[in-house]
Amino acid sequence: MAKGFTLSGYKALLTAFRERDYKSAMYDNVVPSAKDLLLRHDIDMSIEAAVATARTEADAGMRATYFVLLRSEFYNPFAPASKAGLNEIAQLGHDIGLHFDAALYEQDLAVLNHAAEKECAILETVFGRTVSVISFHRPAKPLLGLEQPIARRIHAYQPKYFSEMGYCSDSRGAWHYGHPLEHECVRDGRALQLLTHPLWWTGGGIEPHERVAQFAEVRANLIKRELAENCMSYTLPKDLGSCDVVRGD
Repeated sequence: MAKGFTLSGYKALLTAFRERDYKSAMYDNVVPSAKDLLLRHDIDMSIEAAVATARTEADAGMRATYFVLLRSEFYNPFAPASKAGLNEIAQLGHDIGLHFDAALYEQDLAVLNHAAEKECAILETVFGRTVSVISFHRPAKPLLGLEQPIARRIHAYQPKYFSEMGYCSDSRGAWHYGHPLEHECVRDGRALQLLTHPLWWTGGGIEPHERVAQFAEVRANLIKRELAENCMSYTLPKDLGSCDVVRGD
């Protein structure tokens, strides 16, 4: 299932789109009828992994949008290392958007608009950049194809991006609904929104369940190192493994 899910595999995928005359586009300029490739990344678990895919895209001359979770147990976007990673992603020419977990709020559009506005304001204040695009984290069905903006901003599931053009995702670490190069819209020469999650592409091609276990070990080791540096009552285990979340191809 994880065959080809490496950084070199991702670069090869981008090259294949270029060979089909596709160019990268952003949410504010994508044309559904054109050969536009809308690269989207939901950062569900690892900012470090996102930096690796961002570098790969920049090397290929492509831009993407990276969506950041503010309310996540997996990472703190305001921690020094995380903030540095997100700043590097932006400096590489990519856009930073909000990955909004609507399930944490009352399922009322007025409430969601208010909550998303607040989260965007926080992200903008900390990073000093305008946040103009939102993606939903594990969206409920009523949000899929929702036409109206959220918090006065574009969202990735509006019809223009979700149904008027192609949509393909590597959900759960595989192309469960077909490979993007085989998508009907690509065969017809139309735009594609390609959602990929950086964690799957930075594990050296191992199976998804192994990649998640690997990530869990890395995070546990990181917490242990932070405890050792900040708590005199804790001693770092001698057999502590590596904290490298990005593996080679």
